[in-house]
Amino acid sequence: MLRHVAYSIAPGSLALSRPVLDRAADRRRDDDWLEKAWAAPETQVAVVAGDKIQVVEDRSAVRFVPPSEAPEGLRIFLGIDRESGAGMTAEGRAVFGVLVGGEGDESYGGLRELGAVLDDREAGIAVHLIGLSNWHAVYTHCGNCGEHTEVVEAGHVRRCPGCGLSHFPRSDPAIIVLVTDDQDRALLGRNEAWPAGRYSTLAGFVEPGESLEATVRREVLEETGVVVGPEVEYAASQPWPLPASLMLGFYAKATNFDIDVDQDEIHEAKWFTREDLRVLVEAGTMALPGAISISRRLIEGWYGESLSGSW
Repeated sequence: MLRHVAYSIAPGSLALSRPVLDRAADRRRDDDWLEKAWAAPETQVAVVAGDKIQVVEDRSAVRFVPPSEAPEGLRIFLGIDRESGAGMTAEGRAVFGVLVGGEGDESYGGLRELGAVLDDREAGIAVHLIGLSNWHAVYTHCGNCGEHTEVVEAGHVRRCPGCGLSHFPRSDPAIIVLVTDDQDRALLGRNEAWPAGRYSTLAGFVEPGESLEATVRREVLEETGVVVGPEVEYAASQPWPLPASLMLGFYAKATNFDIDVDQDEIHEAKWFTREDLRVLVEAGTMALPGAISISRRLIEGWYGESLSGSW
């Protein structure tokens, strides 16, 4: 008899799932308010080039500038910092982003580097702005008629002047799952392109007409040959705008335990006990996903405490 899935991810442990800023979506169509907010000296502006955000010299925080010092680029309204105690009105301080194009120089950093060191407020701002930057870079033309689209609603919509269709930012849902067996071992796999000893949980994109639970079962079966039973339990979610995913984390129980990898996405998969994991990680012969990933939190939720070492 398989026991109920009972693992969990500690609240607040997902580095990219800590939004603080009020996005104030109702202000995106209020051009007069937006202009006043941009003109306020207390307003903060973050700058993004490609999928990297500008940071302070020691790379420990996002670099904010007042609007008067912001570079030319696509202006994005990100929201209102209602806890700041400073702003053009009693609402709080407005926060914008500017997309400057290109890849940025050494003064910029990516989410893999910064996600674990930024505080809740700045991590939320970085995820929001980088996600929009990646979307704007790709969806420049209307998918319906091919006309070049115009940016409206403070950077959150692209509207086609030809057919009038509005295009909104998209996040591609993807499941990521830690599967356990009847001995409470964890199933981890590795891609052929990865260095030896690098392992992670299994993951895959949701297909049209498919539930999340069905995606979990299909992906695990396709990649490893392992059958997942009825016990599929949601754990947590995390935005992953690299370029445009929403990772939906699960724990699941297997009903058969023979591994037959697909040799396509997964080159090798194994069942690991907690002791197996501890010994290999401490010996430095096994590398786990980075601290900002939901995969790492799924593994540590099953393991019962934090683990050392990462990619």
